[in-house]
Amino acid sequence: METNFSKEQLKNHDNKSSEKIFRKCVHCGFCNATCPTYQLIGDELDGPRGRIYLIKDMLENNKPANEKIVKHIDRCLSCYSCMTTCPSGVNYMHLIDHGRKHIEKTYKRPFMDNLMRNFLSKILSKSLNFRIIAILTQIIKPFWFFFPSKIQKMIKLMPSSFPKKTMPIMETYKASNKKKPVARVALLTGCVQKIISPQINEATIRLLNRHGIEVIVPKKIECCGSLSHHLGKENDANKTFRNNILIWYEEYIKNGLDAIISNTSGCGTTLKDYGFIFRSDQDLKKKAKKISELTQDITEYLEDNVKLNFIEKNKNEKIYKIAYHSACSMQHGQKIHKEPINLIKKTGNQVVDIPDGHICCGSAGTYNLLQKDIADKLLKNKIMNIKKVEPQFISTGNIGCITQIANGTKIPILHTVEIIDWYTGGPKPKALEKL
Repeated sequence: METNFSKEQLKNHDNKSSEKIFRKCVHCGFCNATCPTYQLIGDELDGPRGRIYLIKDMLENNKPANEKIVKHIDRCLSCYSCMTTCPSGVNYMHLIDHGRKHIEKTYKRPFMDNLMRNFLSKILSKSLNFRIIAILTQIIKPFWFFFPSKIQKMIKLMPSSFPKKTMPIMETYKASNKKKPVARVALLTGCVQKIISPQINEATIRLLNRHGIEVIVPKKIECCGSLSHHLGKENDANKTFRNNILIWYEEYIKNGLDAIISNTSGCGTTLKDYGFIFRSDQDLKKKAKKISELTQDITEYLEDNVKLNFIEKNKNEKIYKIAYHSACSMQHGQKIHKEPINLIKKTGNQVVDIPDGHICCGSAGTYNLLQKDIADKLLKNKIMNIKKVEPQFISTGNIGCITQIANGTKIPILHTVEIIDWYTGGPKPKALEKL
């Protein structure tokens, strides 16, 4: 793709990076073939190629975003399926992030839209705020039909109660029966996940401790910053990024870290991008790069570094048929697909692929709240495809997908790490108690 940025424009590090990405695009349109929104809507501007033209036009001509541009950019799920498909290696993720930052700086959103986005940014990234809102939601739940559709969706998705934690909250979880741990890792416990699904973090810690790995959870790290980042809120996101980088890097230097573990694929994708985000920051670029290098998804870490002690199955023990949902941020964002499947297969159960498994379920962070109609259609298609393979339960590696899919089917769904924990000596997941 030909570009016409001025020398002055290219002094900006974001423009310089984006210009190199634009030049890789050859207009082939392969990206549209796997883009969920293009498949549903059929508008060129609702596919990656069209959005790239919109972003290029804004940045090159240094013009503010308008309503039309914002509509099509907002409809992007950031599922990155296009990046898996693209034969030219176009890093669409960095382009759409740049486009969203430009929109946030140059476009004045309608009052309610702006209020909703600010609300989500402040509430979902802070576990205490989320808990307070969840309590208040229960009060207004009987009157849900009085609210606009987007608010109705939020009310529906908000849990009526929170599972009780079974492990104490500590900063250090020592390895079981080991005088000296075989490895030491930091765990990102997440903002919403640790409230609505604490069992995921607990399964992760138990599993790692059981295999001789010490786990640390720094108190001052809560959110990865993805939420604000994908809403285009650069200042809020960068504050979170900086906080995380400095805390983890200090821990790495002082006490040593073999890895930073993420058990939420959306968070992991962002952590692995810290190095790029701070590539021009002289104070942080080295530290950010190291944090990105240390970050691994829990399944990636287990597959590459841990010899798992699976419990031998009895001859009469039930073999389950498990549908593996490959979260977009996992398979497209981090290029991790086979590792979780391989781990589940080691339990002796059957793993089945979901038809059109490369297509998003519609969760995508806050997307199912901000783009309800499209998200609902994607969910309906995902559930239809899951039912085709008739699984007894579903496994995935992202809390957003778990929440979204659980609202469309009664088939149990749980995190992959809960299965691996169970088959290496942990408790049977509560989601499977009736099986």
